[in-house]
Amino acid sequence: MQIYLDHSATTPTRPEAIEAMMQSLHQAWGNPSSLHHWGETAATALETARLQVADLIAAPPESLVFTSGGTEANNLALMGVTQRLEQPGHLIISSVEHAAIAQPAQQLERQGWQVTYLPVNGQGRVDPQGLETAIRPDTRLISVIYGQSEVGTLQPIDTLAAIAGQHGVLFHTDAVQVAGRLPLDVAALGVDLLSLSSHKLYGPKGAGALYVRPGVSLTPLLAGGGQEAGRRSGTEAVANLVGFGVAATLAKAELAGEARRLAGLRDRLFEQLATVWSLQVSGDRQHRLPHHVSFMVDLDDAQGKPVTGKALVRQLNLAGIAISSGSACHSGKLAPSPILLAMGYPERLARAGIRLTLGRDTTEADIDWTAMVLKQFLTGHLPL
Repeated sequence: MQIYLDHSATTPTRPEAIEAMMQSLHQAWGNPSSLHHWGETAATALETARLQVADLIAAPPESLVFTSGGTEANNLALMGVTQRLEQPGHLIISSVEHAAIAQPAQQLERQGWQVTYLPVNGQGRVDPQGLETAIRPDTRLISVIYGQSEVGTLQPIDTLAAIAGQHGVLFHTDAVQVAGRLPLDVAALGVDLLSLSSHKLYGPKGAGALYVRPGVSLTPLLAGGGQEAGRRSGTEAVANLVGFGVAATLAKAELAGEARRLAGLRDRLFEQLATVWSLQVSGDRQHRLPHHVSFMVDLDDAQGKPVTGKALVRQLNLAGIAISSGSACHSGKLAPSPILLAMGYPERLARAGIRLTLGRDTTEADIDWTAMVLKQFLTGHLPL
């Protein structure tokens, strides 16, 4: 029995997206910047994808900048805003950001920017009052992740963006984990910039987008051909973006029902593991991504050493079950999770995080089998 429960790392590309991509590779292979028939065919496919992705977040299509993925979108948001300014200023991010935000922020610090890392509570939530207090006259940008990939916590983005707006500060959110799983409306959220990734919502890898509110200026990361209205040079990966567009359309059509179904499976798994004393829930149970289950393992192995999340991932893999020990970008590292440390947990527990993220193909039988196998490992009936 093979069970894939790592949908926050990546999702399988939908057959409908693959079919559209294949058709694009055969029929829309021209350069979308070219003026002849072949270029126009590719440009039409590209702009159709832009309409589809924009519709997912209720944004005007011209506000989308296509990128190679969520990482580039996040970097473009931070660097695009800050590099247009002559003097370094003040940046605010949360202490539970994905590395695609945290590391560019560290790079800006080396360039003279002052960065405030907003603290979170034990469930990983930012206090809006804390943001209000942190804003200074020289604050130029605030970035707070919408749905935390490692612990599943959702932030009150509309409230935080409203505070930023009251102070005239631009606000960005990394919505990579939220898109296609919960409704997104950029106007209702009040954000100025928002990042998306195709392969988190059953589209292909190598495609993403940054929403840029009309009127917000960015300095491009890439110079050259002036594509994407001058905001991101480089010939667009038309076939990948076509797949992204189809996946976005299908995700929106199925969103309400699928979110309810996933939340039900998520809660079923939490309930079945509630009696396992060595598992401690990480993240906010109430304000949580619908597909996301995460724990910290507080247990010693037969040699008296603390069980790590990675050890449990390896053992479950041998049992045919795919989970992760945190963000896929950090899952191969031995260091304690910076997210769990920021939430106030000791290093022992910060090395013992596991994440089980559900998807379109996840069934009740998958949940029940996973819960049974995990219990057997954690109660000593199977060796760790």
